[in-house]
Amino acid sequence: MLFNSYEFIFLFLPIVYFVYFYLNKKHLTEASKAFLVFASLFFYSWWNIKYLPLILISMIFNYSLGRELAHPKKMKSLSKKKLLWVGVAFNLGLLGYFKYMDFFIANINRFTGSEFKLLHLALPLAISFYTFQQIAYLVDSYRSETKEYDFLNYAVFVTFFPQLIAGPIVHHKEMMPQFAKIKNKVVNLENVAAGLFIFFMGLFKKVVIADTFAEWATQGFDLAKELNMLEAWSASLSYTFQLYFDFSGYTDMAIGLALLFNIKLPTNFLSPYKATSIQDFWRRWHITLSHFLRDYIYIPLGGNRKGEARTYLNLFITFLLGGLWHGAGWTFIFWGALHGAALVIHRAWQKLKIKLPVILAWFITFNFINIAWVFFRAKSFDDALKVLKGMFSGNLILPQSLSDLLSLLRGSLHFGEWSKLYANESYMGLWLLIAFFVVVAMPNSMEWKDRFKTNFFYLLLTLFFALSLFMLYKKSEFLYFNF
Repeated sequence: MLFNSYEFIFLFLPIVYFVYFYLNKKHLTEASKAFLVFASLFFYSWWNIKYLPLILISMIFNYSLGRELAHPKKMKSLSKKKLLWVGVAFNLGLLGYFKYMDFFIANINRFTGSEFKLLHLALPLAISFYTFQQIAYLVDSYRSETKEYDFLNYAVFVTFFPQLIAGPIVHHKEMMPQFAKIKNKVVNLENVAAGLFIFFMGLFKKVVIADTFAEWATQGFDLAKELNMLEAWSASLSYTFQLYFDFSGYTDMAIGLALLFNIKLPTNFLSPYKATSIQDFWRRWHITLSHFLRDYIYIPLGGNRKGEARTYLNLFITFLLGGLWHGAGWTFIFWGALHGAALVIHRAWQKLKIKLPVILAWFITFNFINIAWVFFRAKSFDDALKVLKGMFSGNLILPQSLSDLLSLLRGSLHFGEWSKLYANESYMGLWLLIAFFVVVAMPNSMEWKDRFKTNFFYLLLTLFFALSLFMLYKKSEFLYFNF
């Protein structure tokens, strides 16, 4: 079930909302949590019910192991640390089997000439997210940082439907105290108003902005055989903005939905395209994933505690694995390697203590991110190289409509039909400019949330964003559902 669907907005959400708070009003607290778990599992199963046992088995195993780690008994065979490794191996084993087995088999066949049959496994929905979330729970239990050991509470933590499918990746200690608060068990009209505002802002980002850019990105990456310079930049920037508005839109919707239930999810985006360094970018983009990579991969590898060379290696390995987490493909791994290398270069540059002008630093950072996204989006290296070749080909044909504006340069520039691929999209340039303005100059959604007031202005703004409801007939998935 998608957030951007009529059945979710007009059936599932109202029913779950009213039943949950009705049960709480009757002081049936355990029943309200049980209902929320049932509803969340129904939400999950709507996609494909055959993977319901997988998430249930994963929850039962991790809950049992987490409880043991938090209150270890004397075990002759396994130490507490070994028990943690068993849990991590179990979770990574599930993830590896369903997400990477066909990728592994295909590469064995390619490099050895063997002919092992692919398993053609469908990727279970949300397995990347709930796997990381439960690994974090096990580590937190190992560190004695968890306090709730009731299975119903744990099930709420894992399955809470706003964040179940694509994050944010949350910690047990962030969520369960909120569900335990008495004041969060009654309807809070201010949270309802703010939650609807953020939800509809996210919906607008997704179905109006991201899905518009998606059409142009698909034409450039998947349909065109070759691209001139302007077409290639239009395709790459379209995907850069599609991904931003799609994923940040989903996160806004998740945060808004959680707020309806008086639950505050962690911030996951803070204007990442305003970043002036690659390090700054990862402090703003998919923040909960960045924190996970730092806390559970980079620091355990040694972080910056074992010398400069080892620090560079740890950074590179962390983002190489981050690329692999995003998808079972060499293009994802290469994308992760690019970001790992960029972070190594950034760290080395900091040692020189040479500070670039802010605008130049932003320009370099944004263009690196945009170019790296080409590999993230492309289905193959050939598709990526097709786009990159066009971007730097020098084959620049400007729209005829610009000839008067740039009359002094007519002798050195070529004006005409700039694109056969995008010939009917005369307003494409305007969309790109507006997107640039929004992501670079406008407040982000969390800043809007912090400024939110229950007044006429925000009511009108909420109604404006809610007009995106009329676009829900166009079915489209969120990009991060695939990762």
